[in-house]
Amino acid sequence: MTVDSKKQFISSHRVARKLALIAIYQWQMTGNSYEEIYLGLQEDKDLSNDMPKADMAFFQSLCKCAMENTDKVDAALNAFLDRKAEHLDQIERAVLRLATCELLNHAETPFKVVVNESVNLTKKFGADQAHKFVNGVLDKLGAKLRPDEINA
Repeated sequence: MTVDSKKQFISSHRVARKLALIAIYQWQMTGNSYEEIYLGLQEDKDLSNDMPKADMAFFQSLCKCAMENTDKVDAALNAFLDRKAEHLDQIERAVLRLATCELLNHAETPFKVVVNESVNLTKKFGADQAHKFVNGVLDKLGAKLRPDEINA
């Protein structure tokens, strides 16, 4: 049986996004370092099972962007929020930071994929209607950061 490399790539990025969301959320809540959070993920039975399925370089890129460039990431978001990023629900904030990092640093991922994956993560982990808010913010942010994709 042949392995579809495109599906495997998509799946490994999807798992990496989920783990990155959890890591960014933990970082927001605890202020722990990337290294401490990474070790915690490895020690968690369920999450550690996901790690071999994830593109860990992609995971690290998303986490480090959100954790080390918070001011830049939040500044990009704040223009499209009805309140400051620090006043958002923690899951929404983590999803938006994750998506902003992907939009800024991973041009290989189409804008619509970033939005769709972010909405799905918000539906899974966020409040009941939070995905609508995330979708609206990312549509506006994407139009600014990736105008060529929006107008194509």
